[in-house]
Amino acid sequence: MDLEKLCQEVQNIAKVAGTFIAGEREKFKLDAIEVKGKANFVSYVDKQAEEMIVSGLSHLLPGAGFIAEEGTGTSNDEKYQWIIDPLDGTTNFIHGLPPFAVSIALMEDQELVLGVVYEITQNECFYAWRGSKAYLDGKEIRVTTAATTGNSLIATGFPYSAMDMLDPFIISMRYFMVHSHGLRRLGSAATDLAYLAAGRFEAFYEHGLKPWDVAAGAMILKQAGGKVSDFNGTDNYLFNGEIVASNNAYADEFYNLVHNFFVTEKI
Repeated sequence: MDLEKLCQEVQNIAKVAGTFIAGEREKFKLDAIEVKGKANFVSYVDKQAEEMIVSGLSHLLPGAGFIAEEGTGTSNDEKYQWIIDPLDGTTNFIHGLPPFAVSIALMEDQELVLGVVYEITQNECFYAWRGSKAYLDGKEIRVTTAATTGNSLIATGFPYSAMDMLDPFIISMRYFMVHSHGLRRLGSAATDLAYLAAGRFEAFYEHGLKPWDVAAGAMILKQAGGKVSDFNGTDNYLFNGEIVASNNAYADEFYNLVHNFFVTEKI
């Protein structure tokens, strides 16, 4: 399989969906949203964008399965599986607030082999494939070399469902606000990871995520020289809902901090 060529085709599909989403944003009304859970929304835009993406990807790789946020397509342990978030940052989208993004990843036998994140509001496309460097619109991107909390800008996401994690999250926020360059919450995990890959952040952590939130961004980050794990240091960050991501130089210190906040302190 020519992953480079496939990645170009996926970028085109992501951009077509992104153009649709941007156009719908211009006329979007708040009464068009559906509530999936507390602070968890969906709209006809998410659903139609996902249908567009699934249709396009189905022609690229017939027989592949789909793990998709809005339920289009199915996954039955196929060799190839697409992991799709048609609109990562829906709450931002419905309020007209950047960023929000299309996120598409491909797994082969449970290994990520391709990732594309198209951040719609800035018209930026981040991408990578197995064996490649990481790119932003054709230009190579790399993580930073900052090695300490004191030299790092850190991204996170606020929990809206797993409130049993709220106390350690608040403690972690306080620590990073005091000891780092600052803490940012963008509202799109796919964008957070892409920005980390591009050197705009040094680290990112969040709890309560889904595979489609992080798959593409994690793939791009790893190809940009970053590291990714869950809160226990394993590589099960796709399916257990938690992620610790950073550049390589800061990885050990950052992982130990997050692990202590969320795991050690709960024992």
